[in-house]
Parts: sequence; structure tokens; C-alpha cells
Amino acid sequence: MKVKDAMHKGVDWVNPDTPVTELAKLMREHDIGAIPIGENDRLIGMVTDRDIVCKGLAEESFDARRATARDVMTPGIHCCWEDDDLTKAVRHMEGLKVRRLPVINKNRRMIGILSLGDVSRSAPGDLLSECIKSVSAHHH
Repeated sequence: MKVKDAMHKGVDWVNPDTPVTELAKLMREHDIGAIPIGENDRLIGMVTDRDIVCKGLAEESFDARRATARDVMTPGIHCCWEDDDLTKAVRHMEGLKVRRLPVINKNRRMIGILSLGDVSRSAPGDLLSECIKSVSAHHH
């Protein structure tokens, strides 16, 4: 099974100057927990709901009205190819301890996001349970 068969499409990246409040609304609207950040047609980072809480709300100096994606994003982007084998992508997520990976096509355009949730709906059970154990382990 390929990544493109499991991923969810229609997730656009947003500009790093997008207000955090806007990101939160997008997350609620699309029922997603992570938004890729792009600048000059390149992916430059990712903001997760956890980033907004831990790097935003938990900081004394945080001003939700003024904060932008750039203030809370995790820079540096890991992604996978749409034609990657799903098992390989899951192993990659495991190695990085992440729950989501942007998916790019051969033109390096982002075409979707693969999340553990997507994998759980489409992948064989044993593949997923291993991955969840590994990714969840680091939260304790």
C-alpha cells in the first residue's frame, strides 16, 4: 500500500505570518491537529495543536492576539513521497517520533498529510500497533 492511498488531501500550507488564532480556527474547521507552514513555495515547518499550547499558551510572554505561525512552529520539515510504501512512511514517523508527515509528489509539491489516524484506517493492524507504541512512548 502506498502513502497516497492512506493520506488525507486538501490540507494547504499557510504563510508563517498567519496569526495563531487563524491556525486554531483552521484546525477546528478541518478537524486536523497540524498545519504545514510554507514560504516562497517551500515547506519550512509545521505547527501542531501541541505547539500552540506548549510554545504559545504556556509561555508568560505569549500574546495570542499578536502571535503568528512563525512564533510557535517547529522549523525543519520531514516529509514522505506519495509513492512511498506505507510501511516505510510509518517507520519514518516512528524514527522521528511524529504523528504526522506532509506528503509531497515528484514535483516537490505538498499534496496531503499522512497521520497516524489515516494509517489506522487503512493499514494492517500489526503495523500500526507497533508504531503507536513507539510514538506514544516518549510522552511519559
